Amino acid sequence: MKKSSLYKGCLEPIIMRLLKDNGRMYGYQITQMVKELTKGELNITEGALYPLLHKLEEQEIVETETEMIGNRMRKYYTLTKAGKKHTSIAIDALKTFMQSLEFIVNPKTSLG
Repeated sequence: MKKSSLYKGCLEPIIMRLLKDNGRMYGYQITQMVKELTKGELNITEGALYPLLHKLEEQEIVETETEMIGNRMRKYYTLTKAGKKHTSIAIDALKTFMQSLEFIVNPKTSLG
């Protein structure tokens, strides 16, 4: 089984948590931080990241601002006020999901 299919449903809370903890971030920075924090286990592709960021922007969970860095434009993402609230909800849902997986993966240790 490909790891990417396991991570797919967890990307939204991961990205939102990074934005909550780090404030303003740009796409490549997000991918590199995830890679660093997971010791290379999770590599978010541009094909997964940017559609999700655009969806979050449409839902007014993140807002963007562009800045000229050298000779190129860089787009930064920041959580909105509603996005900060939504992040807490998403993280709680992810924690509950991880606990449920623990019951399946380690049934004996989960029962005790």
